[in-house]
Amino acid sequence: MGSFSIWHWLIVLVIVALIFGTKKLRNMGEDLGGAVKGFKKGMADANGEAAKKPESVTERVADSDTIDVQAKEKKDV
Repeated sequence: MGSFSIWHWLIVLVIVALIFGTKKLRNMGEDLGGAVKGFKKGMADANGEAAKKPESVTERVADSDTIDVQAKEKKDV
């Protein structure tokens, strides 16, 4: 049987459009697009919050012989 040809997919598309109607399909497409945008915005917000967290640790000691340094974590991107 293999994969379907382009004609099979066109016939399926026409049948689906006849059953559901173009207006309902358009509304479902808009809903799906809104969901994808919301997901992308949520991921960007989550990444932004993670980036705002301090990446280094600074330790201060009240000793005159000690030098303050920052230790940074190396992140694999």
